[in-house]
Amino acid sequence: MTLVYPNPDFWDLLALLLTLTALFSYLNDRWLKQPTAIGIMLVALLFSLALLGFHQWGLDLSKPAGALLAQVNFEKTILHGMLGYLLFAGALQIDVSQLKQSAWVVTILATAGTLISTFLISAIAYYALQWVELPLPVMACMLLGALISPTDPVAVLATLKNVGAPPNLELQIAGESLFNDGIALTLFILFFTMTFDNTSSSWESILLIFSREVFGGIMIGAALGLSAFYFMWRSRDDTVVILLSLAVASGGFALARYLDVSAPLAMVVAGLIVGHQGRRHALILTGRDRLDLFWQVVDDILNAILFVLIGLEVLVIPFHGTYFIAIFILIPSVLLARFVSTGLPWLLLRQRRRFDKGALPILVWGGLRGALSVAMALSLPAGGIRDATVVITYGIVVFSILVQGTTLRPLIAWRAFGAPGR
Repeated sequence: MTLVYPNPDFWDLLALLLTLTALFSYLNDRWLKQPTAIGIMLVALLFSLALLGFHQWGLDLSKPAGALLAQVNFEKTILHGMLGYLLFAGALQIDVSQLKQSAWVVTILATAGTLISTFLISAIAYYALQWVELPLPVMACMLLGALISPTDPVAVLATLKNVGAPPNLELQIAGESLFNDGIALTLFILFFTMTFDNTSSSWESILLIFSREVFGGIMIGAALGLSAFYFMWRSRDDTVVILLSLAVASGGFALARYLDVSAPLAMVVAGLIVGHQGRRHALILTGRDRLDLFWQVVDDILNAILFVLIGLEVLVIPFHGTYFIAIFILIPSVLLARFVSTGLPWLLLRQRRRFDKGALPILVWGGLRGALSVAMALSLPAGGIRDATVVITYGIVVFSILVQGTTLRPLIAWRAFGAPGR
């Protein structure tokens, strides 16, 4: 018996996703008691695996469900849709005055850390995948390194809300995750161009593209944030303030993409400025509270939908045995790369500043991967490189969220945080 779902439009898909999100959220709240994002993804993953298993009883639900899910363009939904809102909302919550105290830590982790991790994962993946007879070209491994290196701001911020990390360390991890995705996306675009475009690129042109993406994104974000601050200052109506923030998150993200600069970095910078300057100078108390509440609700709803999509994505990803072996080998490799890419900056910076006790293990284990990595993998052209990259990335992301995310709170307690230490 095979069920066929009629061809849905956008509103049908949105209604279905919202319904599933509400149901999975209730099931987690009622029985699993996990942090919302992690619990929702776990329920969605179990739901997907149940659908895949129903064919043993002659009821094939996975194919129509997979066909329905395939109509949700995961890459565009994340990279061109939700990402701008989620990054703006995350940056809006960051206390800039406290972030300044960790500016060097965040900057080095987001730049040097991402670069070190990218090249280390790429090198390990190149040899490891050859060993399991799933060889990928060098540039394809560079793509894998770039898309799996950034700690996903959505996963990190959603998890940090519930684990009770020390405020200073939480700020460092959150700040790194907000900025390093822009760096990683830029690296991914460069490696993508070198792999799939026939045009040759010199190192000078690569450096120019990288600089334009990064510094252009920061400049556009600053212009957007300051403009929004000015208009908020001129208008004290709470609804107008919220609409202005929406204009920055939606129109500003589209503008940055049109100008071919890093839209994620633009949203982070704009969110930091609106959150800091707007709170201090432009908004009265009620307007500040309404703005925060609005974006908290937007953030929570989009996070929930996003983690449902991650859990359901298993229905449309092609698995086979070799992929599982590759995932099993690369998960510890990614953790090793995270240890090296955070450990080296940590050793350098600890000569000048004191870190919270046990900071390094939490920086390593708290570097969660998420939907951003999966979305980048799904943006690759169809073929063997894409299939292998998508499956490996998905396996690492699921491990990161379900294992690292659920054990972060016990690790924090075990490390006995509270006293500063080297």
